[in-house]
Amino acid sequence: MLLVRHGESAPAHPDRPFPLRDGHGDPPLDAVGVRQAQLLADRLQHERVDAIYVTSLQRTHQTAAPLADRLGLPLLVEPDLREVHLGDWEGGLLRVRAAAGDPLFGEIQRQERWDVIPNAEPLEAFDGRVWSAFRRVVERHPDGRVVVVAHGGVIGQLLHRVTGARRFAFAGADNASISEVVATPDRVVLRRYNDVAHLLALLNG
Repeated sequence: MLLVRHGESAPAHPDRPFPLRDGHGDPPLDAVGVRQAQLLADRLQHERVDAIYVTSLQRTHQTAAPLADRLGLPLLVEPDLREVHLGDWEGGLLRVRAAAGDPLFGEIQRQERWDVIPNAEPLEAFDGRVWSAFRRVVERHPDGRVVVVAHGGVIGQLLHRVTGARRFAFAGADNASISEVVATPDRVVLRRYNDVAHLLALLNG
């Protein structure tokens, strides 16, 4: 399974919260994110891909669309792989508070859990739904190669479960990066993390 973080999304503004979908901030990709999606498609269009999964949030659809178009595959929605719900900090407020140096953001990093935020999704609920969704996708494609376009928090939580590392050890996946896990009936192993070779043209300016 290739775990892809969505491309860069529109910037957050304190006075213009993101629109919400099912309570989650749902910004579109910005221009850089659109370019990242094209470069991702360039990278993967000649590889074997049996299915492409996205979440219910539009930035994953927009990231996956160029690859799906080139491969002639539908986008399959797995809602339980959506990003962690950030409670009172939804709609882009997390970015604003982090940039402002809010002490609570430091506490999130210290405790390595998002539910430090008031009314955020409890850690156990987030972990349970993400791991269950991952296992469902694996079971649907026992011998397949699947691309899952998801979110930074989701990828971090999955790789924490796969490796047994601390919770935020893999929380910093870059936009449009590729991580890869190999799942068998007996175990799940991490093969690569945060591969951005296809984005070098953007990263080098």
